[in-house]
Amino acid sequence: MATTTAPPHSDSFWSLCADDLHCVFQRDPAARNRLEVLTTYPGLHALFAHRLAHALWQRQLRYPARLIAFLSRMVTHIEIHPGARIGRRCFIDHGTGVVIGETAQLGDDVTLYHGVTLGGTSWSKGKRHPTLGDGVVIGAGAKILGPITIGAGAKVGANSVIIEAVPPGRTAVGIPGKVVASAEVASLNPYGIDLNHHLIPDPVAVTLAHLMARVEQLEQQLGSQAPLLARRAAVNND
Repeated sequence: MATTTAPPHSDSFWSLCADDLHCVFQRDPAARNRLEVLTTYPGLHALFAHRLAHALWQRQLRYPARLIAFLSRMVTHIEIHPGARIGRRCFIDHGTGVVIGETAQLGDDVTLYHGVTLGGTSWSKGKRHPTLGDGVVIGAGAKILGPITIGAGAKVGANSVIIEAVPPGRTAVGIPGKVVASAEVASLNPYGIDLNHHLIPDPVAVTLAHLMARVEQLEQQLGSQAPLLARRAAVNND
């Protein structure tokens, strides 16, 4: 018996925009209906404009692509270079202050919160911006700098500055960012996308806890030796 396979996803402008709209309801509990989302979500407006600008950019129509990106930034306060490659079902929550550079690459199901920067660290015209794998979540205010890779399913904590690669399924936090935990959490979004980027350990608190435990251990050792030290002191005085 012949088997059938599902047709591949279309990468048409309308298909990509439909996916961007649909994913809002999966990742934002405040989204109520399509009219509200279509008319009041600047992250969605920025993505729609970028889809169009990127299509023009790929056809070497560079000036109209840049003009669309410029106008979009004026309206949404989100700056996406038309050369950036953004996968399906991207979600930019709130969006103000988001910057995505020319050579940035985003996989499918990426989530960015406000103030995120995917920036470059080189004057080179080659690859100089980050690559984000599928399902990556970047917390508010985080800066991902340079041609590094954030692996699939990884998360970056709010206000972190990441200058080194993050392995898939891990969480990075801090300035400079350090990998501090796996992606395993108690529960997932019903749609299978883990948005719990706030569930990160505090490495400073952990270090202080170890130091306090060591101090307490040393105090106990000194306390147990106090009688012996007192006797030695008495002998020396005699």
